Amino acid sequence: MDKYIEIAGRKIGDSYPVFIIAEMSANHLQSYDRAVETIRKAKWAGADAIKLQTYTPDTITINCDNEYFQIKQGTIWDGTTLYKLYEEAYTPWEWQPKLKKVAEEEGLIFFSSPFDNTAVDFLEEMNVPAYKIASFEITDIPFIEYIASKGKPIIISTGIATLSDIEETLAACKRMGNSQIALLKCTSAYPSPMEDINLKVIPNMKDTFNTIVGLSDHTLGHTVALGAVALGAKIVEKHFTLDRADGGPDAKFSMEPDEFKEMVERIRDLEKALGQVTYELTEKQRNSREHSRSLFVVKDIKKGEVFTHENVKSIRPGFGLATKYIDDILGKRARCDIKKGTPMSWDLVE
Repeated sequence: MDKYIEIAGRKIGDSYPVFIIAEMSANHLQSYDRAVETIRKAKWAGADAIKLQTYTPDTITINCDNEYFQIKQGTIWDGTTLYKLYEEAYTPWEWQPKLKKVAEEEGLIFFSSPFDNTAVDFLEEMNVPAYKIASFEITDIPFIEYIASKGKPIIISTGIATLSDIEETLAACKRMGNSQIALLKCTSAYPSPMEDINLKVIPNMKDTFNTIVGLSDHTLGHTVALGAVALGAKIVEKHFTLDRADGGPDAKFSMEPDEFKEMVERIRDLEKALGQVTYELTEKQRNSREHSRSLFVVKDIKKGEVFTHENVKSIRPGFGLATKYIDDILGKRARCDIKKGTPMSWDLVE
């Protein structure tokens, strides 16, 4: 039986198209109108879903600037504190029900990453069809249990997760009776260097955990997304902005609409090309076999004359006997006069 999860009527699994998510994150730059325009442009670019993040600075950290709360891990956000970063990046909660309505009017699936139980409760009131667990929340098992208890599909990024973290997270979901899970291969570096991506994990993750697997991608361009799809990813999530030059906490690793549109088109082309395992020939391939080689009479031959390398050859096209019969014919005699250019057949042989 095909394994799949279903979000708002959309099936995600091996037999279904790749589910492509545009992550808005902080790219609204605190403008509601820009958030609306971002949603509309994501639809234009071919996204299947738009994803938000639901937190406030106070639900994710505390306002403190001692050394524990300073960002200094060599990131693009170094030099600020966690609280200040989230103040700039968060999406006002009062916008979110309205943005969900805009997204659904556009024909997009709308969901979010909650970052604490109050965010889950808020999103439950909005009746979102699924949840995303961000990489940095994967180690918060009580929180994952709370999300899983809502009985909705869960997409989990694994950016900072060890093998045992992933096992523990899946066990937590299953304890709550929820096995509608997809795992995203993710590299939590912003932007991510190519040599840290390790796309070969994707088929291994699928086999190891027996789940739907996808990609949460923070690299530039769409090379990694295409590689992931070729290796079996059924979800691709990319940060999406109207214009990187406008700045913002996530701008450097976000795609602009034209780039996102090209990625979607390439993914859809690649899906067609991946096709299925088959050795059947298409009609075009069968017709092309006419241009393959076969045995032909290449000089006029009189009745009773011997077939030799000079008068029978393997040439194109493919209307004569298969070339493997050449040794069975050489040395035999012609049953009748044969004109040059006649396809070789058994009834020509004495």
